Amino acid sequence: MKRVITYGTFDLLHYGHINLLRRAKELGDYLIVGLSTDEFNTIKHKEAYHSYMNRKLILEAIRYVDKVIPENDWNQKIADVKDNKIDVFVMGEDWKGHFDFLKDYCEVIYLPRTSGVSTTKIKNDLHSV
Repeated sequence: MKRVITYGTFDLLHYGHINLLRRAKELGDYLIVGLSTDEFNTIKHKEAYHSYMNRKLILEAIRYVDKVIPENDWNQKIADVKDNKIDVFVMGEDWKGHFDFLKDYCEVIYLPRTSGVSTTKIKNDLHSV
């Protein structure tokens, strides 16, 4: 079984998120999502509309996602890869190069983002209404 992992906040779920999760799942048989906790988002100076538990509930309902684990800090990725026997680490291409240190443990793939949509764009559009 080929195991894939990706990470994110996944707030205000949109079709770009679904595209990323679908493409990540296509790279293997089992997809794990490391979901940023509310506490980690605070450290990152990021504010999510939905709580961790609600974002987790939403992700678990998506057919491409097999398991959701908490992302508590930047430094847990090597342990997550080892503990979950990950074969492929996937992130959006705007993170290109940031996670190359994981190449010692698994394949690292940066996927193109879906153009025209992002949580930031949605939040900005809502603020301008």
